[in-house]
Amino acid sequence: MICSQLRITLPTTEPIQLIDITQEVKNRFQETGLKNGVLTIISNHTTAYVNLNEREELLQNDMITYLKRLVPKDGNYAHNLNPIDGRHNAHSHLMGLFMNASETIPFFNGELTLGTWQSVFFVELDGPREKRNITLQFLGE
Repeated sequence: MICSQLRITLPTTEPIQLIDITQEVKNRFQETGLKNGVLTIISNHTTAYVNLNEREELLQNDMITYLKRLVPKDGNYAHNLNPIDGRHNAHSHLMGLFMNASETIPFFNGELTLGTWQSVFFVELDGPREKRNITLQFLGE
């Protein structure tokens, strides 16, 4: 059994943004040379997440609209009274309650077992940010 860990670093440009990282994940997977096992993808942030969903522009717009309606930025949040880093981002943390920091994807015969409509998204909830990190950990043979 081999364990390989890689990192993807990317900037974000919008307050809420869904970035399709599927091809980058596949490229990194190919670098490992592994054939069978599991990949765990984790966001290294508390206001950015990883999600498997369909890549379709109108649906992505709907997702962003839904999140903004679910947790409005201008809510009366105690966290914003004394933010650690000066960012009034309580809404970003609260949106994150409905998301996963990580996803696990099996791979078999050298292929990630993503469904026909599944893409891997990095979901920014507190952008823009110059640098966001995603860790990929491959365990397999």
